[in-house]
Amino acid sequence: MIYGNIENPGDMSIYPEAIQRAVKYLKETDLVNKKAGVYELQGKDMYVQVLDLETASREDKKPEVHRKYIDVQCLISGRERIGFAVDTGKNKPIGDYNEERDILFYEECHGESEMIMTPGTFAVFFPHIVHRPACNDGGVSKIRKIVIKINKDIL
Repeated sequence: MIYGNIENPGDMSIYPEAIQRAVKYLKETDLVNKKAGVYELQGKDMYVQVLDLETASREDKKPEVHRKYIDVQCLISGRERIGFAVDTGKNKPIGDYNEERDILFYEECHGESEMIMTPGTFAVFFPHIVHRPACNDGGVSKIRKIVIKINKDIL
């Protein structure tokens, strides 16, 4: 997992090229005024989801994991808490893995830690990292977030 801020992402040369490209896109694109939706950056190998959401209680959000895509999540407005942990194989799935959506939900997440997302912060979740996005941090918040999906095969 990587955690940073688009205003000062640090030494970008240490990141794989696809992650560098995602962070550059986040830094250089007017994401406040971009219409909610999905936008291709490199076909299905790399695309952007612009999401307008409302946070909810931790209990109402289920931990999720992906197998094919890396998530680069960036908060544009609002405040959000995200839970995260290494997928140890000890989490009980809710249903089956949805290959089309590349998502598997868990009932709970063993060893979960949390981070606070404020505007400009980004987190990179690799396929072995379970995450629980869009949780309240002190109350419900309307948020705008960007999720850049990167096919792990292009790293």
